[in-house]
Amino acid sequence: MPQNHSESFPLVAAIDLGSNSFHMVLAKADHGEIRILERLGDKVQLAAGIDENRQLSEEAMQRGLDCLSRFAQLTTSLPQGAVRIVGTNALREARNRAEFIRRAEALLGHQVEVISGREEARLIYLGVSHTIADTPGKRLVADIGGGSTEFIIGQRFEPLLRESLQMGCVSYTQRYFKDGKITPARYAQAYTAARLEIMGIEHGLNRLGWQDAVGASGTIKAIGLAIQSAGLSNNGEVTSEGLAWLKRKIFKCGDVERIDLDGVKPDRRPIFPAGLAILEAIFDACELNRMSHSEGALREGVLYDLLGRHQHEDVRERTLSAFMERYHVDQEQAARVEAKALSALDKVAKDWQLTDDWHRELLSWAAKVHEVGLDIAHYQYHKHGAYLIEHSDLAGFSRQDQQMLALLVRGHRRNIPKEKLTDFGDEGVKLVRLCVLLRFAILFHHIRGSQNMPTVRLKAGPSSLAIEFPEGWLAANPLTQADFESEAEWLKRIDMTLTVR
Repeated sequence: MPQNHSESFPLVAAIDLGSNSFHMVLAKADHGEIRILERLGDKVQLAAGIDENRQLSEEAMQRGLDCLSRFAQLTTSLPQGAVRIVGTNALREARNRAEFIRRAEALLGHQVEVISGREEARLIYLGVSHTIADTPGKRLVADIGGGSTEFIIGQRFEPLLRESLQMGCVSYTQRYFKDGKITPARYAQAYTAARLEIMGIEHGLNRLGWQDAVGASGTIKAIGLAIQSAGLSNNGEVTSEGLAWLKRKIFKCGDVERIDLDGVKPDRRPIFPAGLAILEAIFDACELNRMSHSEGALREGVLYDLLGRHQHEDVRERTLSAFMERYHVDQEQAARVEAKALSALDKVAKDWQLTDDWHRELLSWAAKVHEVGLDIAHYQYHKHGAYLIEHSDLAGFSRQDQQMLALLVRGHRRNIPKEKLTDFGDEGVKLVRLCVLLRFAILFHHIRGSQNMPTVRLKAGPSSLAIEFPEGWLAANPLTQADFESEAEWLKRIDMTLTVR
């Protein structure tokens, strides 16, 4: 279930369900800063459990759930809104992710969000920028995960470019080093595959440029420590000279079981050659000589993003404002519809069980962006708008957020996609009700502010909504009356009774 957002919590937590490892951080928020109290992590290698049909195996699921059962000891006592859990590439890829998410949510007592690659990149950069020194100029951040690698160019706390590529140390291990054997030919295949992936974003990266390069993952940290142990760098930096030395070293090993390097833990050995090949490809593509390391990454970024929501610095509001400007939304009409929809929600929230903060948020967002599709074409603009919302990179939004928002926009006129809304299980009925409220607000302001609208009364039943206008008002305003009579016919199709008088 989507979370409520409270003003503040004494403790907050972030859980990163990565393709290689699951991590959790528990922290105390103090005057806009975060003090980490506890760090937990485990190598789950979820991505290794995805088969050729993109099905996550029961064994991989169980590894993940065993890890989460330990995290649950710290999360179940925390209130809704104090914990944010994000799933990354393995859960983006797995077709049966809903089953794992259902079981994970039952264990943890909090919603699991699957985020897009670019949203992951944004959160990684947020974690890095809060962890390292605030230096002038632009920085390149790279994070090699188990299933994807993120690239960000940013300045101070603002990401300027966000990219996510389908290459990771677990997925490349499965493809090129599955039996643990290390040969120059296999390494070359992994390196070449990574170089080909990076080619698609090289121009964009080089066009922006950067002054410093920062790595933000366990893979890059392990490589840096191994290089440092050989005296080829300081402070865990990765250097081009060190990468060349490491490559020769692992070729001599010939097998992952024989890798014995300072900084490379035994559980990282199987994925080390793939991570090294990807990082060498990054160095060559970006013409890097050195890369420092940041302890802060995705989970720290999730914490700071959560803190921003509690302190009314919600990136989602900025995202929607930019989205509305981009598609030339009539801001005054959007504000009228939003105000009326939220007013209507207040009147029926208890009867329709729409009392959680997320109901209000979702209805507010839908009211703001319901007309974005008009910038594409007037004909079926509700469908154009739904497509734009579902398939755009909207910073701060999970995939589920975007899917629900897109369906509300899709259903704001003509047919309501009840079957798709009810795919969200127990929340489906509530989403249908939110859609009805959105439609009411839009019809109420159909004439776009050119007439003074009256105060109306609303009464909600389980499958009904009664709207009472002042006596004689509808008779004097036949266009509005016709609108609501037509709406009653549309709502009949979803077994909802609308009564207007």
